[in-house]
Amino acid sequence: MKIVATINQKGGTGKTMLSTNLAVASVLAGHTTALIDLDPQCSAMGWSDKRATKTPAVIATPAPRLQHWLDIAGNNGATLAFIDTAPNIGSPVLEAARAADFVLVPSRAGDVDLEAIPPTMEVIKMAKTRASVVLNAVKCGSNLGIEGREKAKELGLPCAPFVIGERVGFVRAFNQGASITEYEPNSQSAREIQCLWKFVEQELEV
Repeated sequence: MKIVATINQKGGTGKTMLSTNLAVASVLAGHTTALIDLDPQCSAMGWSDKRATKTPAVIATPAPRLQHWLDIAGNNGATLAFIDTAPNIGSPVLEAARAADFVLVPSRAGDVDLEAIPPTMEVIKMAKTRASVVLNAVKCGSNLGIEGREKAKELGLPCAPFVIGERVGFVRAFNQGASITEYEPNSQSAREIQCLWKFVEQELEV
């Protein structure tokens, strides 16, 4: 079983949105997928409660039980697991990074957001796990994505070569317990999530 964690000490970067959308993308690609919700707010679990289907399986758990649930997921045939973390860089996040094969660091494209990432990357470095920043909620029709990638390069941050735009479809889909690929399958947003999924797929070699 391969594992992806979404980590950033800042709140509001879209960790849960990306985790839920990627989990659905992986199911549509044929994976048996688990999504582990470590955030005390349990937003991913709340999203799951609204879903019309039972896939992906979502488990809300305290961080000390992370490995327990990963073991259960693997023993029950899961081929892929996503870990949605709380906005901090404490020991639970370090454990999530250690458990992961790859870490996504969602970030908005502003300088203040990107400049806050290095402490998160230090935690991931301690875990000896590969990682990439993905620029999320980027204002459509702006140059913020290009500027954000340039800033990431200045800071020495690995950054995915695409952005996820800021669109109301993501919010409406989440509110209904859906992914954007289910809610608006032919939208630009759905294409961007598919691009992100292909990126993760390549990093995991699955």
